[in-house]
Amino acid sequence: MKKRILVTGGAGFLGSHLCERLLNEGNEVISLDNYFTGSKENIVHLMDNPYFEVVRHDVTMPFFIEVDEIYNLACPASPIHYQYNAIKTIKTSVMGAINMLGLAKRVKAKILQASTSEVYGDPKVHPQKEDYWGHVNPIGIRSCYDEGKRCAESLFFSYYRQNDVRIKVMRIFNTYGPRMHPNDGRVISNFIVQSLKNEDIPIYGDGFQTRSFCYVDDLLEGMVRLMNTPESFTGPVNVGNPNEFTIKQLAELVIKMTGSKSKLIFQPLPQDDPLQRQPDISLAKKELDWEPFINLEEGLEKTIDYFKKIIK
Repeated sequence: MKKRILVTGGAGFLGSHLCERLLNEGNEVISLDNYFTGSKENIVHLMDNPYFEVVRHDVTMPFFIEVDEIYNLACPASPIHYQYNAIKTIKTSVMGAINMLGLAKRVKAKILQASTSEVYGDPKVHPQKEDYWGHVNPIGIRSCYDEGKRCAESLFFSYYRQNDVRIKVMRIFNTYGPRMHPNDGRVISNFIVQSLKNEDIPIYGDGFQTRSFCYVDDLLEGMVRLMNTPESFTGPVNVGNPNEFTIKQLAELVIKMTGSKSKLIFQPLPQDDPLQRQPDISLAKKELDWEPFINLEEGLEKTIDYFKKIIK
């Protein structure tokens, strides 16, 4: 049965891939985006589809529509973009959640929140499980994003308990793939762009801080599976790739795969930058029957091919 599905942040990196997937599954899809970090380039290839609709709108303002499901992905997700306008970032997470939850309540839609591993802050527990409450600096430069997402989770569970809204909360760990913004400051896009231009690659700290990288197709599979779980399962659930790499290992791998002449240069670690980030995905395996399949080299190959096409 064809569903009407609203994707906020639909022109962003993740949102555009999600719109494409949902259309391919035979749904009617509405992309809602204010293009602060999203781009029409990401969705222009979908615009000939008669079941795809594009709306320019900011989720901090109320929005009225009849839909069956809502994927709430709207929010700048890279430090450069979310710190550029910290107040706007908080408003997007908090007001956006309030407006979308209000919509879900009115039209009785199921709603999924794209939360983040950043709710765990700089974790004291490794790997991170969903029952860990996190270690976040509420007044640091990253708090506009971290605390905004934590507040959004709180709102989702309040609407669930108080108004019986059908919610799903997914904590996304570092995701990468084609359509990442070349200037978003995320480590994979940075390293690929710098390597392709043979520029020096800055490494913050000693380069031994770790991250876990999940390819976009794997992540979307987890997201769609979560939306389709029984209503009794709300999450939060971690979705990410538990294979852990140091930042230095990643940089060296990208240099090798691009055949670059780039050199590593070491710089001081930014404030509140987490030293370890690795998901415990046992809950996702149990409840979603999900785990990632695409390894880092395979995913990097596809991502490097994309950046080769867009970097002049």
